Amino acid sequence: MSVSELSTSAQNYLKVIWGLTEWSSEPVTPTRISERIGLKLSSVSDAVRRLASQGLLTHAPYGSVELTESGRKYALAMIRRHRLIETFLVETLGYTWDQVHDEAESLEHAVSDFLIDRIDVLLDHPTRDPHGDPIPSKDGKLDVPDAQTLSEVGPGKDVVVERISDSDPTLLKYFSEQEICVGVRLAVAEGGPFSDALLVTPARRGAKTVPLGRSATDVLYVSLAAS
Repeated sequence: MSVSELSTSAQNYLKVIWGLTEWSSEPVTPTRISERIGLKLSSVSDAVRRLASQGLLTHAPYGSVELTESGRKYALAMIRRHRLIETFLVETLGYTWDQVHDEAESLEHAVSDFLIDRIDVLLDHPTRDPHGDPIPSKDGKLDVPDAQTLSEVGPGKDVVVERISDSDPTLLKYFSEQEICVGVRLAVAEGGPFSDALLVTPARRGAKTVPLGRSATDVLYVSLAAS
């Protein structure tokens, strides 16, 4: 069965549940799903029971929510749709990376598998979207970058930006203005005494040093740069 045959609600829940596990080892609970999706806990609990009855996830009482093999397959199909659409909008239609998330959220439920496959071919089978998130292949394989948040890495190192969370379009726009994007090398220094800010300087001539607070360094995923 194609993911298109699932309801829009089921598509959203499966995608959100998988997304909560992508960069976190914290168990997925109905409360976390409720916080992410912005619905009442009672509504989420009803949806979880419904998806469990369809064999798409498991949920023990007071335990975590886990996708079944079938649920994971459909979740990855939705992630693939979303990230290919985002990439298409940026590379083909000239959207900026802070504009594409909500647009893709709408389009991903309306497109066919055939159109997604054609977009994939047109873009020459991209493996990462504009934010650095891995794009699942048609058979569900992922090329996940070995990355940590800049908060975890800390000062005194040179790093390469691998991924920036798209959860806050305003922050994405700020990063663009500072020319901090996927693939950019940054020198990282301490922000000063009694400060949790880090000072980052892109590795290019004339680049200015930018102070980044915890809200920014928590969503900036980096790898250590080759020396």
